[in-house]
Amino acid sequence: MKKTILTIGMMLAVALTTAFANDGGTNVSKAQTSFENNFSGASNVSWQKEENFTKATFTMSSQVMFAYYNQDGDLIAVIRNILSEQLPINLQTELKKKYSDRWISNLFEMANEGQTTYYVTLESADETITLQSTDFNTWSVFKKTKKA
Repeated sequence: MKKTILTIGMMLAVALTTAFANDGGTNVSKAQTSFENNFSGASNVSWQKEENFTKATFTMSSQVMFAYYNQDGDLIAVIRNILSEQLPINLQTELKKKYSDRWISNLFEMANEGQTTYYVTLESADETITLQSTDFNTWSVFKKTKKA
């Protein structure tokens, strides 16, 4: 279940959309009620309804964030894009040591079920690799693809 949630979160964050649709359905209403309880200081909130989840995009403390809710209105995960300087020192160091020949194309932090996971997408001329870290110390390969 955790792996599924992480995979969903990863895929959603990597493929962030720029247009968000409002849906007046009950699932969005449940998510909105839950959202108001979880993020009372949020502003610029917009909603996107998908088949298996509802996504809220919002600003909190000058940071754009994304909250994902299941069909029952329960919070699944919260995601925010971060800068490499915001990573824990051990993760920054490992990136510089092992992946200095690649550039960062995506980096975000995901919080769900009391756990924080970091994802970074690194690219080279012929390969894209996505790493994840759940222990704040080391990276593991989440996904690797060759470029055509």
